[in-house]
Amino acid sequence: MKKLSFSIITILIIGLLVACGSDDSKEEDASSDETKTLKIAHNMSEDHPIHQALTTFVESVEEKTDGSISFDMYPNGILGSESDALEQLQNGSIAITKVSAGALESYSEEYSVFSLPYIFINDKHYRNVMESEIMDGIYKSTEDKGLIGISYFDSGARSFYTKDRPIETPEDLEGLLIRVMDSQTAIEMTELLGGTPTPLAYNEIYTGLQQGVIDGAESNPTALTTGQHGEVAKAFSYTEHTNIPDILVVSTEVWNSLSDEEKQAFEKAADETRIEHTELWNEAIENAVNEAKEMGVEFYEVDKEPFIEKVQPLHDKFKDNERLAEIIDEIKELE
Repeated sequence: MKKLSFSIITILIIGLLVACGSDDSKEEDASSDETKTLKIAHNMSEDHPIHQALTTFVESVEEKTDGSISFDMYPNGILGSESDALEQLQNGSIAITKVSAGALESYSEEYSVFSLPYIFINDKHYRNVMESEIMDGIYKSTEDKGLIGISYFDSGARSFYTKDRPIETPEDLEGLLIRVMDSQTAIEMTELLGGTPTPLAYNEIYTGLQQGVIDGAESNPTALTTGQHGEVAKAFSYTEHTNIPDILVVSTEVWNSLSDEEKQAFEKAADETRIEHTELWNEAIENAVNEAKEMGVEFYEVDKEPFIEKVQPLHDKFKDNERLAEIIDEIKELE
C-alpha cells in the first residue's frame, strides 16, 4: 500500500512538473507573439510630407493596437524603387508601402484611370472620387496579386518641367526625352503630346537631367525641392495633366493575418493620417514653389485646351474597355 501511495505521489509530482513546463513554454510562445514587427518602405526623403504622414500612421497603429504591432521604416528608396517595393510586398519581404497609383497599373488595369489625363475637372472632383465607394472595388482589385490598397495620399497635379525650355503648347514637347513613371498610360499620354517617354525610377531623375539622359520630367512642384530637381531644371509649366494619388498598400498575406481589431486600427489610422497629410501637402506645395523660385526656377501658366484635345484618343481607347468605361462613368457622375 505504501509503495502504491508513493508511486501515485511520484506520478502526480511529475505530472505537475510537466504541466508547469508546458505552461512556461506557452507563456514564452505567447510572449514571442505579443508584438508583430512589420517593415514599411517608401522612396521619399525624410523631409517629404509622405514620410511625415507615414511616421504618424506608424505611431497611430502602434498606439491603437497597444503595441501588438510595431514597424521598421525604410525611407529614401533604401529597399528599392516602387516596383521593387511592390515585388517585395508580394514575396513577404515588406508589409506596407506607398506607391503611385500609376505603379499599380501592371497589377490591375483599374488603377490606370488615375493616369488618364484630365480625368478630374478640379480638386473637389478628385476628392469626391477618392473618398467614394468607387475606391473600395479598386483597392480590392489587386487582392489576388498579393496587394491590397487601404487608403490614399495626395500627390498633387502633375506638370511638365524641363532644364530650360517651358512647355506652353504640346508642340514644345516635340523631340524632348521626358521621364515618366513606369505606367503604360503615362507613356501613351506623353507620346500623344509629342514627347518621347523615358521611364526612370524617381531617384534617377536628378542625375538623368544633369547628365542629359532626359530633357525633362513630369511631377508636382515638391520634386523641385525635396528631390533637388530645381538645381538642374529651371522651367516648370502648369499643364496639370494628371492628378495621380499615392496609394497606401499592404501585403494581402499580412492583411489576412491581422485580427478584425487590428484591421480597424490600420484603416482608422490611415484615414486620420490622410487628413493630416492633406494639410502638410498644401503647405509643402506653397513652400516648394517659393523655394524653387529662389533656386532660379521659372513657373509658366498654360492654356490646357490644346493638351486636352491631344489626349482625347486615350480617353476613347479607355472607353473601349467595358470595366474602365464603367469606372470613368462613375467618376464623371461625381463632378
